[in-house]
Amino acid sequence: MNCRLYSSVPVCLVVASIACRAKGPLASETPTVIDYDPPSTLVVPQTLVTRAKYPFVDVHSHQWQMPTQDLDLLVEDMDALNMAVMVNLSGRVDDSQDFLNGALANVERTRPERFLVFTNISFDGIDDPNWGSRTARQVVDDVAAGAAGLKIYKSLGMSVTDASGRRVPVDDPRIDPVWRRCGELGVPVLIHSGDPAQFWQPWDGQNERWFELYQKPGRKQDPDEFTWEEVIAEQARLFERHPGTTFINAHLGWMGNDLERLGGLLEDYPNVYTEIGAVLAELGRQPRFARAWLERYQDRVLFGKDAWTPEEYHVYFRVLETDDEYFDYYRRRHAFWKMYGLNLGDEVLRKLYYKNALRLFPQLDRSLFPAD
Repeated sequence: MNCRLYSSVPVCLVVASIACRAKGPLASETPTVIDYDPPSTLVVPQTLVTRAKYPFVDVHSHQWQMPTQDLDLLVEDMDALNMAVMVNLSGRVDDSQDFLNGALANVERTRPERFLVFTNISFDGIDDPNWGSRTARQVVDDVAAGAAGLKIYKSLGMSVTDASGRRVPVDDPRIDPVWRRCGELGVPVLIHSGDPAQFWQPWDGQNERWFELYQKPGRKQDPDEFTWEEVIAEQARLFERHPGTTFINAHLGWMGNDLERLGGLLEDYPNVYTEIGAVLAELGRQPRFARAWLERYQDRVLFGKDAWTPEEYHVYFRVLETDDEYFDYYRRRHAFWKMYGLNLGDEVLRKLYYKNALRLFPQLDRSLFPAD
């Protein structure tokens, strides 16, 4: 093609560009990143796993109607998954003693060997000099009634404020009597601190969780108020100050994208465990390193899921147990990428599924698990 130059631009390139645009979709037909989600054409072996290889303990579940819930129906769903024990972390909904008593009574009437219930605490009135001793006493009473541990929600360190309006940090010394008493009672504290670090980052095309913030804009955090690093440092100081208390650092401590850093935390604080609830997608996108990491820290990681949706467990089993490639996670806003199986060895699986939980919860019925 012969080209003439007009204003230093070859006419042939202009014509070619126009032709290409004419053959492509109209602007109104061009999908955005929100809509563009084509099914993969990759043909690879698939292993659909609907039942865990070993009985497992889910240490991170929420049952919001446990006092009145039909637990026999819940056990049927658990049996289909091979879930031996469910830990309901929501024992005191709305800080209700009646809710906790009702949940514990329902479990006792139905299948006491299949459920553990955690208690919760309220930070209302934290300025009262007697708040710490009073709240620690509540935990003592709740454990005596049957609670198996204490769950701390992410509101501590983020939205909880004192009478002056100041944010209450995770390591606020006013809470120390509670942590000490949990250590003395020998019950674990499962603590959720912070949220993914990307929630504090600019909401733009460089934010890996842009789509999640698009769907859940209320999760965006203002770094001018406090930062992710501040919250995580407060939590680490809490772990250090209470070496006699066992903590379960929920959601891989929001360090699933930096497992080396999480490993360092586990090495620094032998009183800390972690769990994989709602962060499986982080492991599934780095299968080789995640497998090696889980092998190294196999004594410190527990199985957790978080939201109770039985069919979503199938993806957990597939990631943990198979070597499948390039498959979908069950919630796109949590994983704008594909999953790969870790193909964990049997001993690591057993520890993740139930052995580590047996160490933390001696009250578990060992007949529910293989005799190793």
